[in-house]
Formats: sequence, C-alpha cells, structure tokens
Amino acid sequence: MSEMPLVTSARSAEHETDKQTKQEERGLITPRTNTPAVQSKDHWTHSAYKASAPFVPLLTQEIIQWLDPQTTDTILDLGCGDGSLTAKVAERSARVAGFDASANLIEAGRSTYGSVSNLSWHVLDCRYLEGSEEIKEGEYDKVFSNAALHWILRDASSRMSVLRGVYRTLRPGGEFVFEMGGAGNCADVHAALLAALVHQGISIEKARETSPWCFPSELLMKNMLEEAGFRVQRSKLEYRPTELTSEKEGGLEGWVKLMGAQFLEVLDTEDKTEAVVREVCDVLQTILTHEEDGSMYLGYVRLKVIARK
Repeated sequence: MSEMPLVTSARSAEHETDKQTKQEERGLITPRTNTPAVQSKDHWTHSAYKASAPFVPLLTQEIIQWLDPQTTDTILDLGCGDGSLTAKVAERSARVAGFDASANLIEAGRSTYGSVSNLSWHVLDCRYLEGSEEIKEGEYDKVFSNAALHWILRDASSRMSVLRGVYRTLRPGGEFVFEMGGAGNCADVHAALLAALVHQGISIEKARETSPWCFPSELLMKNMLEEAGFRVQRSKLEYRPTELTSEKEGGLEGWVKLMGAQFLEVLDTEDKTEAVVREVCDVLQTILTHEEDGSMYLGYVRLKVIARK
C-alpha cells in the first residue's frame, strides 16, 4: 500500500486536531491530556469527614443491596473517599479498586485498609475518567458510587464524558449502581449559603457558579445515562432527613465548612468566611432543630439508580 503524501497527511492531521479541539471545548470528549484541570484546595481530611458526615457510609444498606456484590465481581468504586464502604464491598467481591480525587482521603484509605489484598487505591479526578490510562475498556463487572457523583458531575461540560467513561470500563452486561444527591438535596443549607455570600458582596451569579454540586432529577439522570448508552433498570428519588453529628468539630458548622468549602473560597478574608458560616448556622438554627431533643436534621434527598451496559 502506498503512503499518503506528506502534505495531505499533515492537512488531515491538522483537521483532526481542530475537530478534536472543538469537541473538547463542547465537553463531548475528554481533553487529550491526562493531567486534570487545576482543582481547588483539597479540603477533605479523614478527621473532618468523620466529625461532620460519618453517616454517609452508614446509611447505605439499600444501595449495597442493589449493588449485590458477588465473590466473582470486579468493582470500581467511583469517589471512594476514605474507603470505609469500599472495604466492606471488597469483603464480598473478587477485586475492588477505589478512585477519588482527594489524595488525603486515598491516603487515609491506604493507611487503614492497606492490608486488604483485593483492594487497590487510586488518586484520580473522576471528571477525567474517560481519558484516564488507569482505566481499561471492559475491565469491571460493576461500577459503584455512593455520595460522590453530585460532586463529580458538577461541571456540565464534563458530565457526559464521565458517564461514557463508566460505560467504557464496564463489561457487556455490567452494571452502574449509585446513590447521589438528587433534586432538592440539602436545599435548606444550599439556599442559606447563597444568601450569606450575597450579603458579603458576592453577586448571586457568582455565588451560584461556586456551588460544587449537581443534584439531578430522576428524568435528567435517566436521559444522560441513556445518551451514554446505558439502560436504566431501576431508579428511586427519596427524601431522607439526616441527623447531623454533635461532635465538637462537626454539627451544622462543621458540615458547612467541609461540604460548603468551595462556596467559602470566593471570600477574600477570614472574617467574611466566619461571617458566612455564622449566618448560615443562625438562619437554620430553628429550621433544622427538633425541639424535643435539640437534634438537627438536614433535608437530604437521595437519588439511587441501577443502569446496565
């Protein structure tokens, strides 16, 4: 076979490069580099998470039943955090790989569960799953995610790329099983955070842009999954008020400082940051508190899905 003339080849390559660049800009494919975009500060620590949100891996009985891990399963845990739930899944599976963007949490997982032979740990900004060299096509029987996708899917430009990456790494017939924040999740504290930022001189547009979350409806999630090639087998959106901790570094204040850290990053002084945290806590004090015992509950809304390749 004769070789293509160099000029034609160069023009073709240039055309493909331009085409790929335009696709990247539209979020249709993952950028060619495996180096993720600059991330905000890694606010996640094992101690802060344990003080403010230890309930996250505990309230998982139903989604684990949906996952139904088998002794022959290879499973990718997308957004595994400190690995407490990942390790439990590994007890009933052949092999589990935990991926998370937080190096702090991955290190906590390694330190606690490093002796578990069928469990591996990987630092990865999961927004760039599709282009990651750590993920092979058809490598896993199941992809699992708990309380992480609402962070991972925050950027509208990369949402479909994430879902295509999940689809790619599953074997034919494999399942994507996840629980995440759904439409209306923590609307009380979300609204209070936006208002408090505005009161500190941040425009409402910028305040909205700082939100690190994506809380989709069942329909939106179904449409995105189907566009990525999945068939949704089961889905459920439920209101689940969740009690906050009474830990010294936890409670509502600890939750706001950890979960709402990216809102607070737009403020330029420590005084403004403390003022926002205090306003949110003051505004929500009577809204979230149960008079009978003084406990505080956030209005969690959870979206659970099983989708098949």
